[in-house]
Amino acid sequence: MNRLIHTPTAKFRRFRRHHQHPTSTTDPNPLQILWRYQILDPDSEIVTYWNHVFLLTSIIALFIDPLYFYLPYVGPRNRDRITFHSDYIYVCLSIDKQLAVLITYFRSIADMFFSLHILMKFRTAFVAPSSRVFGRGELVIDAKEIAMRYLKSDFLIDMAAALPLPQIVIWLVIPATRNSSTDHANTTLSLMVLIQYIPRMFLIFPLHQRIVKSTGFVAKAAWAGAGYNLILYMLASHALGASWYTLSMGRQFYCWKSECTKENKAGIVGCIHSYLDCNSLGNPERQFWRNVTGVPANCDARNSTLTFKYGIFADAFINDVASSRFIEKFLYCLWWGLRNLSSYGQTLETSTFLGENVFCILICIIGLVLSAQLIGNMQTNLQSMTVRVEEWRIKRRDTEEWMRHRQLPPDLQERVRRFAQHKWLATRGVHEESILHSLPLDLRREIQRHLSLALVRRVPFFSQMDDQLLDAICERLVSSLSTEGTYIVREGDPVNEMLFVIRGQLESSTTNGGRSGFFNSITLRPGDFCGEELLTWALMPKSSANLPSSTRSVKALSEVEAFALEAKDLKFFGHQFKRLQSKKLQHAFRYYSHQWRTWAACLMQSVWRRYKKRKMTKELALRNSIGYIHFPEREYYYSDDQADGDYEE
Repeated sequence: MNRLIHTPTAKFRRFRRHHQHPTSTTDPNPLQILWRYQILDPDSEIVTYWNHVFLLTSIIALFIDPLYFYLPYVGPRNRDRITFHSDYIYVCLSIDKQLAVLITYFRSIADMFFSLHILMKFRTAFVAPSSRVFGRGELVIDAKEIAMRYLKSDFLIDMAAALPLPQIVIWLVIPATRNSSTDHANTTLSLMVLIQYIPRMFLIFPLHQRIVKSTGFVAKAAWAGAGYNLILYMLASHALGASWYTLSMGRQFYCWKSECTKENKAGIVGCIHSYLDCNSLGNPERQFWRNVTGVPANCDARNSTLTFKYGIFADAFINDVASSRFIEKFLYCLWWGLRNLSSYGQTLETSTFLGENVFCILICIIGLVLSAQLIGNMQTNLQSMTVRVEEWRIKRRDTEEWMRHRQLPPDLQERVRRFAQHKWLATRGVHEESILHSLPLDLRREIQRHLSLALVRRVPFFSQMDDQLLDAICERLVSSLSTEGTYIVREGDPVNEMLFVIRGQLESSTTNGGRSGFFNSITLRPGDFCGEELLTWALMPKSSANLPSSTRSVKALSEVEAFALEAKDLKFFGHQFKRLQSKKLQHAFRYYSHQWRTWAACLMQSVWRRYKKRKMTKELALRNSIGYIHFPEREYYYSDDQADGDYEE
């Protein structure tokens, strides 16, 4: 029985058996131990990474396989060395051996990845279907059960996709057969490629679903998702273009064979089908036949009076695609497939040939399916890149219509526009609170600490607190945005939050309850706070349910970003953390509070005035009692500018 060893950073799930074998003299190979006792978690990082790599490899393999269709071409292998007059028409097919070697090399590398994928699936655990009633389910980690399940489900399809069938056919089967003509080789190779192309193509769909199930997406970025769907669409165009090319070669060869059969029946000249292979160009009989035969003229697609109908395959010979270099024919066929796939084959003019019409029907169906699926997905991915911008544009348009409908004054409309613009620049349309509330408590606390702790420590009052209290404060801080000219709170209004300035400037002013001739104004900068009446109210042992009234009016002088603590949160801190009621924190609070500074300045001014008044009264009384003594007049005055002085010292 296997036992699971949990490690926090392990990418593998390691198992070891309770049954201990007798110790041997030689230690086992580490790779053997890894293969024997390691079972992969289907949701682990290494399996997810491998799925992405194998998906990319599968797409590349699907791109390589249709390249086999470009191996046949019209003309001899050494056609560059043989010189004929310009209107000479070749009547033979050849196989591009150099291209075949290059394609076989890359195809063999892709086959290695398919074999590795089979080995990975033999060592990947699966979730037992009976355990999916609740939660994720239980992983089956027994190697025999994993192997039996895989052999009964996907093994045959994976094995069919991994076999090197085209390599075996082109390098072993065709050279060993007696009838190894170019047409026979092209037909057999095309059949093998098509047979193996189907399982390889169907491997992508479950792999795509597995990646989406484990990670939620194939590509993180929206542009990458759009590019992924565009690549699949181009891959389908490439496969259709290559199929059109090989069908064109087959149609050309069929015309040559038909004309040869007619000449043999007429007894005009002896036509052997091996003459249609460019390997027979050195045969003298073949050269004599080429000089007297009418096959080239009767199968020339440029001849308007031709009785044989090429249909959609005529462009391959009219534009000399069949005898061009590989890169030229590849790009032309890719363009042909992309054009007709996008137009659903509406521009194609077919003949009555059965295979040609079936091929056009497939083009139309595949074009409709891909346009609905891949192009739709690509459009969705591209639109997701600007979905926030579009939502903000619609919301701003609705706001403009509402303001015009309600006939708001121009100054209010401008303030609304500035606030909307400032909020968009700060958040980019993302509702941060909803994202945080959807996360677990511990993770939300860590994120809030990362986002807010450095900013909270910039407030001098908070620098006096310990980490536990700061974590609780960071957890309950709420971001606040204010534009220029906005009143945060007015004097006499209830205070419902305590604001800590992070960026911008605020003007805090008071008239001391509307007393005539009294006005005090200060500027709050980053690190300052306002609404301290709420903290005094929250620290009272028996505070009333009514919120305290503000003694100052606070107005934004510029765009202000701040954090706010609501009344219920401060009440919670006052009852939960008794350290807030310590003398040290209260003295620090009063020291950094501009409200307490103003009260202290006013008190000092009042005491000074009373002292000067009493002193002047005593001097006047003494002067009136002793008439002959003359006291020089003294000028006593008080400047209101002292209210803005610094009384910290």
